[in-house]
Amino acid sequence: MEHIEIDRAAEPVIGPGTQPQGGKKVFVKTYGCQMNVYDSQRMTDALGVDGYSATERMEEADLVLLNTCHIREKAAEKVYSELGRIREVKREREKAGGEMMIGVAGCVAQAEGREILRRAPVVDLVIGPQTYHRLPDALRKARSGEKVVETEYAVEDKFEHLPQPRRTEIARRGVTAFLSVQEGCDKFCTFCVVPYTRGSEVSRPVSQILAEAEKLAGAGVREITLLGQNVNAWHGEGLDGAEWGLGRLLFRLAEISGVARLRYTTSHPRDMDDELIAAHRDLAELMPYLHLPVQSGSDRILKAMNRRHKAADYLALIERIRAVQPDIAMSGDFIVGFPGETDADFEATLDLVRQVRYAQAFSFKYSPRPGTPGADMKGHLPEQVKDERLQQLQALLAEHQHDFTQSRVGMRFDVLIEKPGRRPGQRAGRSPWLQPVIVDETAGEIGDIVPVRIARVEGTTLFAETA
Repeated sequence: MEHIEIDRAAEPVIGPGTQPQGGKKVFVKTYGCQMNVYDSQRMTDALGVDGYSATERMEEADLVLLNTCHIREKAAEKVYSELGRIREVKREREKAGGEMMIGVAGCVAQAEGREILRRAPVVDLVIGPQTYHRLPDALRKARSGEKVVETEYAVEDKFEHLPQPRRTEIARRGVTAFLSVQEGCDKFCTFCVVPYTRGSEVSRPVSQILAEAEKLAGAGVREITLLGQNVNAWHGEGLDGAEWGLGRLLFRLAEISGVARLRYTTSHPRDMDDELIAAHRDLAELMPYLHLPVQSGSDRILKAMNRRHKAADYLALIERIRAVQPDIAMSGDFIVGFPGETDADFEATLDLVRQVRYAQAFSFKYSPRPGTPGADMKGHLPEQVKDERLQQLQALLAEHQHDFTQSRVGMRFDVLIEKPGRRPGQRAGRSPWLQPVIVDETAGEIGDIVPVRIARVEGTTLFAETA
């Protein structure tokens, strides 16, 4: 998956509700992309069947899970460093008469396997992203003293074996939700470890997706974001037995009562078909925001990355999308300093950015991932060169984001109120273009969609008054 929240620790994922006296507690720390956030929630759901409730305090947890990301350099080392800190918390808890089991999940778990147990004996179990439906059984084995590693790609469908979250659990998570529809990647970009940690592309059937979406909507979720490593490569079995594409799925999801907004991420340029582009024109529930990574503006570097498209193809695709939805905000991912990247290659990337003018984008220095073809390529660039190029690119991206944000001042549109604001008397929500919006608490309740007018901007945040 071309992550848009790379190498960042998220807040602990909170699953089931209030902890009953004497019950077991789990603390989950999530790193990486939205898919990991979703996976953490589903792991918490699976553990809830065994009586675990989530906690925000590691010190009171009977089980600590690290749901890891392997997309960036030194990801594994950061996990081992965190495990060292957790070991000390475990010692203090045991001194007080408690217990604490420790598990490592996610992509580092898949990549490192038993090496984690060798380097960090404090770990009780290691479980990969395709087998977390086996987490309760793995935990029972670990409780008996066995060191458990579950990293093979499961033959059975993990989504069929996971328990559905309870309505109260969904409600506590808020009015927006992630829903995984596709996993894995067959693209094999030369910089990326995802095909090796998440496996080949698998699409969930429509019936399964609809059942989960209806459960979310029934618990008060107003906005659903469909997730996949290559979400627009989704081709699942439809209700009629035929193969559906993502565009058709979006139209069917929009029919669910209560679902007011739909989004999807992350997409690959080669999988944007006519039906999906038409959905951006015809489906009011589909928000006008598209994360469509390109990585480089140089055809030579794109070929070396095995992206299987040229810069002109990407620009033509953007033009087609904007022709049917002129109001769409584009987001992207960029890697600078890929092996062999010349000044001309980098300038081609800047030129592409100037043409697209992204409302938001994520950019990173190339870092070699062990086991990927890019790591063995010739022509790795000095860190200083990569630093300089990244700063130049980010300055240009920030300029365009600033211009887009400022262009919202004076505009009128609907905002979904998601949560209380940071300050008393405020509510916080998101614009159709995924920007944070602050309104007065009198504008409406959490879950309401209210018309507003943007009065001013502070940084990337829009401040609105009711229209």
